[in-house]
Amino acid sequence: MKYSMLFSAVLVALAVSACERPAAVVAVPGPAGATGATGATGNTGSTGNTGATGTTGATGSTGDTGATGDRGKTGRETVVVVPVPAPAR
Repeated sequence: MKYSMLFSAVLVALAVSACERPAAVVAVPGPAGATGATGATGNTGSTGNTGATGTTGATGSTGDTGATGDRGKTGRETVVVVPVPAPAR
């Protein structure tokens, strides 16, 4: 079986290669024709996607120290009022 398949394959290859082949036909170009008309303009492309959001900016620097306030009063003229506690029931 093995040799008969091999023999058949070789026989087919020889038979195909022995067939008469037609002569190659060479096309000779003629003179150039007139130039064609200009094609139509293409459609406008679609709008692109929106870009990604940018990163957050850097933190600002610390502000200047505030001005020093005026000196407070000494308490000679201050009156402190202490309310009387309500009686317990």
